[in-house]
Amino acid sequence: MEYINAWLENFERQSLIRRALIVSGNIIDLSFSATGQLQPINQIITETLKKQGFQQVVFYSRVGGISGVTPQQWQDLQATGFQQDNSAGEAYDMGGFDDNPQQQNTGQTELTPKDFFAVAEKVLLQSKQRVAFILDWSNYLFGQANSLSDAERAWLQQISKSLRDADINDSAYEMDKPQSIFIFLCSGIGTLPPSLYLNNPLFGEINIALPNIKEREHAILAWKHIFQVQENLQHGTRELNDFVTQTDNFTIRDIYNMARLSRQQKNDLTINNLVSLYRFGKRQSPWEQLDQSKLQGTTEKLKLRVKGQDQAVEAVRKILIRAYTGLSGLQHSAKAKTPKGALFFVGPTGVGKTELAKSLAQFLFGDEEACIRFDMSEFNHEHADQRLVGAPPGYVGFEQGGQLTNAVKARPFSLLLFDEIEKAHSRILDKFLQILEDGRLTDGKGETISFADTFIVFTSNIGASEIEPSTPKQVAEQFKIAVQRHFKDELKRPELLGRIGEANIIPFNFMQDDTILKEIARAKLQPLEQRLKEKWFIKALVFENEDKALQTLAGMVNRQHGGRGMLNVLTKELFDPLAEFLFSQRPEQLRNRSIQVIQAGKTFDFEMI
Repeated sequence: MEYINAWLENFERQSLIRRALIVSGNIIDLSFSATGQLQPINQIITETLKKQGFQQVVFYSRVGGISGVTPQQWQDLQATGFQQDNSAGEAYDMGGFDDNPQQQNTGQTELTPKDFFAVAEKVLLQSKQRVAFILDWSNYLFGQANSLSDAERAWLQQISKSLRDADINDSAYEMDKPQSIFIFLCSGIGTLPPSLYLNNPLFGEINIALPNIKEREHAILAWKHIFQVQENLQHGTRELNDFVTQTDNFTIRDIYNMARLSRQQKNDLTINNLVSLYRFGKRQSPWEQLDQSKLQGTTEKLKLRVKGQDQAVEAVRKILIRAYTGLSGLQHSAKAKTPKGALFFVGPTGVGKTELAKSLAQFLFGDEEACIRFDMSEFNHEHADQRLVGAPPGYVGFEQGGQLTNAVKARPFSLLLFDEIEKAHSRILDKFLQILEDGRLTDGKGETISFADTFIVFTSNIGASEIEPSTPKQVAEQFKIAVQRHFKDELKRPELLGRIGEANIIPFNFMQDDTILKEIARAKLQPLEQRLKEKWFIKALVFENEDKALQTLAGMVNRQHGGRGMLNVLTKELFDPLAEFLFSQRPEQLRNRSIQVIQAGKTFDFEMI
């Protein structure tokens, strides 16, 4: 028999050879039974055990009490397993049951764990019955492993003694028959005291992982009559394959919820929009809005803010076109779980690397704030990765989570800018490799965060101190060689650069041309004039000779500082004197008048006109 899910076959095998099983992981989900029916996992476990020959399957939880058996069946087990110590010698009354044995025994006499384990112990030691005792929600049964109460320690001893002292039947006839067994159902094995199961051959572990591609595909096909979407969800179609890929990291219940969501919409949604609506509450992903007409204006939009880096802007445009047409691993890839793009900006300081990243965020997501920046010089120590993903349980800062995972969780459609990547500790590089390879990270709380809708940009100054200015083509080639040498020879991590892709390394040229520096200055004068109008009600900021003034300012720039040097000169030589001039005036003197900039050599003065 071929099983749709991976855990059930292992469960069947282990339940016939072990005395105890820990079934952990995705236990609250739906799954496929041996006959291919979608059912809650506790029901699948019950049916499987009964099919294997277990006479009774008894569920117990501290709140719900006993379920899964009739009142008479439990009383029979009780009579065999436990007698209350009283003068009448009557059987201990464990409380009544509803007619349906699957219903929880709520509102009846409380059944303590001690009483339940006592019954189970007697059955294991004295009865020939084959009973499966299932501790449902066992992650709520015990406290912290290093601070267990006396009662909890007694329960552990009671369980361990029952399993250790149970008879061993070495009859060949009985080898394929079940034995009474304990089964712990919990969200994670870490919630149980390790002393219970570590190095204990009586215990087996069954992990129910998130559904794989095969399971998700079968689930979608099982509910294709419910889904109300524009695409065809027939077996073997590209639309179905795309849908299955986009549900990576989803549970079967998530898929069922999406089916319900699709029926509640007035109009049929596309698969992409349905997934976006379910995951983020947005009917349309920004990536869906990346159409041909928008991409045609890429160069013009990016050049509005990034001056003198036409080669880098053109490289970014080509990568976006490649992504849109589906000819790269960025947007419409079969691996939709990976980030939409990964670029590596390398070049001298102050030439527009960060500015291009912000401009790209504005272009893709309509908001510069979608550029989330991390200065990697702050992550250069061994445990810096905990700042990104969060501290493990028990450590300071665990409740706060990680800076990176929190940011992506709050804003899944974003551009992640990792500045000066060469300064990060090598353990941080492992996280980047995982993001680029798997498209997700698990934070300190155990929550998996998807990076499938992010765009990633790394920046670096690698080689900037050794490379001399020359033609753009020669500079670009030298920077690429410097980056490859750094990752291969110094970091010993060529796999990270390989995952980014050499085609996605975008070198930036030195900023030597005065014309470009003047363009940068001119671009910064526009928000200055707007600010003067808003705060001081100035009509205009005018120069006697603007070109001459900007040429003078460009001549003061330290070319090693690139465009940032121009901003420093503007602040020192123009903005600060202008601030002093405004401070010396009364506000009513400035209203509805213009300020003229008067140049005297290399200094500037101002007067009202």
